[in-house]
Amino acid sequence: MPAPIASPRTAAAAAVLPIQVIAPARGWVPIRMRELWEYRELLYFLVWREVKIRYKQAVLGVAWAVLQPFLTMVIFSVVFGRFANMPSDGLPYPVFAYCALLPWQLFTFSLTESSNSVVANQRLITKVYFPRVMMPIAAVGVGLLDFVISFVVLLCLIGFYGAYYGISVGAGVWTVPLWALLAMMTALGVGFWLSALNVKYRDIRYTVPFLAQLWFFATPVVYPTSIVPEQWRLLFALNPMVGVVDGFRWALLGKTNAPDATVAISIGAVCVMFVAGLFYFRRMERTFADVI
Repeated sequence: MPAPIASPRTAAAAAVLPIQVIAPARGWVPIRMRELWEYRELLYFLVWREVKIRYKQAVLGVAWAVLQPFLTMVIFSVVFGRFANMPSDGLPYPVFAYCALLPWQLFTFSLTESSNSVVANQRLITKVYFPRVMMPIAAVGVGLLDFVISFVVLLCLIGFYGAYYGISVGAGVWTVPLWALLAMMTALGVGFWLSALNVKYRDIRYTVPFLAQLWFFATPVVYPTSIVPEQWRLLFALNPMVGVVDGFRWALLGKTNAPDATVAISIGAVCVMFVAGLFYFRRMERTFADVI
């Protein structure tokens, strides 16, 4: 049977359609922000899918977002606040600890999920093209729901202790989204590196809990920055989460020291870590489909 002959109208329409060739880039791949914007709806569906997976068939549902930081705060208050008599900058230790646990748990959840995001979506990667960087970003976005729910509990806790200790929400409360964003950027900066490395070296996922545990003791969650010797403050501030935790406490409680040079150093470290991780991820993503 002879092949059908295309009509002039069909041939003209085919000639107008753009042809896009997808090929691996060489060297350092640029960050195409326009491409990310074009796939913004995909990012929404990836986040929504992760939220449904997280809470599907969970007995307590979103209550886990409250129980985990609240019970951790209770244990810290007994062990560090009561037994170890850890200073808390003149604040009730439960409020002091819970205020730091919110950005910290947002960071650790985002770090864990983003570092495993590429491997967890290996079937999707090998079947269709989309900006791979959306997978770590979507994994981080899921933690925002837990953060918002726990934040409401923190406000109730501040109101309860405020009646007895005279504390109230600080004037810098409007900066809370900034500190939450910095926590997510820190997790993403490290998550970009780990997720790309995890494709080739699968034992990377076993190092993430250990890394988070070491990072916890290097961050002023259960202790204030004021106990760190003055000569070590600048080196201590190279940990991006130091500025995030101190800034979060200042924004909500107002009685701790206002952001200073140490916070500025932490913010600079966040930006450097995020940009470096993003460029490394973009460089390595061209081999994901072949290696994964």
